[in-house]
Amino acid sequence: MPHGGDLFKEKVPAAVYVTNGFGKLVGTTQIEELGTIETPIALTNTLNTFLVANALIDYMISVSGSLRSVNPVVGETNDSGLNDIQGRHVNSEHLFEAIKNATGGPVKEGSIGAGTGTRALGFKGGIGTASRVLPNSLGGYRIGILVQSNFGGLLTIDGVPVGKEMGKNPFKKELSIEDEGSCMIVVATDAPLSPRNLKRMAKRTAHAFGRVGAYSSNGSGDYAIAFSTAKDVRRIARDLDQIEFELREVYNRHMSPLFQAVVEATEEAIVNSLFKATTVKSRYGRSEEIPIEETIQILKKYGRIHH
Repeated sequence: MPHGGDLFKEKVPAAVYVTNGFGKLVGTTQIEELGTIETPIALTNTLNTFLVANALIDYMISVSGSLRSVNPVVGETNDSGLNDIQGRHVNSEHLFEAIKNATGGPVKEGSIGAGTGTRALGFKGGIGTASRVLPNSLGGYRIGILVQSNFGGLLTIDGVPVGKEMGKNPFKKELSIEDEGSCMIVVATDAPLSPRNLKRMAKRTAHAFGRVGAYSSNGSGDYAIAFSTAKDVRRIARDLDQIEFELREVYNRHMSPLFQAVVEATEEAIVNSLFKATTVKSRYGRSEEIPIEETIQILKKYGRIHH
């Protein structure tokens, strides 16, 4: 939820960056064209994408009155390795309940929601979050990241080849479904930014992919959606009769600290999605949680943890 008000009447500036486009991110073209988001952002699995988009339209009609057009934003990853994906079990009630229960503060992480059936970097994936706050001298802005991790690669943490130390091999004789998958990344900031600079922020999430050992496989849909919550840059319906409007935004030369924050927080959010995930077993497969104690010992071996 970019903010708690009427998103259709107070749209937020936004942008999308696609690292690898094997996915179904609903709403992309209008965000690219107009640079705004006008609905909550929903995450689900691949075959539920359009059911959730339809439910999101129902929700917007229920809260915004007469609509002739609305652009639902729905991202997905493919959890068919653990889930009955053809069952398409997500419905409008689930979406309405999720929005109703949305609150600020800490976010549940791991094998929950759209992350229940995901796998990443050879382990159980899921939902992960992280944030950064810039010093006051650099604007004092906040950056929050949420990821839905579901992709292949050889896990690296703080430069340490954790996956390799655990005997994982990225060059197997045969590819498996675990080598494919996707990643949805949501970037939120209270910095007043234009869609152009939000896209520049979204691009930086790709650097975090490399830092954790991912490589965006052929079948991976890797998307970043970035938006600003700053009131100064919202597109407010009552102002539409004006031909011009003033926009206060961060200068280009002051963007670098925001870029660094995005890379760091995205890397951390992906790692958190693994550390918070728990083993999931279904009739379709099994995905093991990362062995945290073994991971800690490997990080100690490489001098990343000193006590």
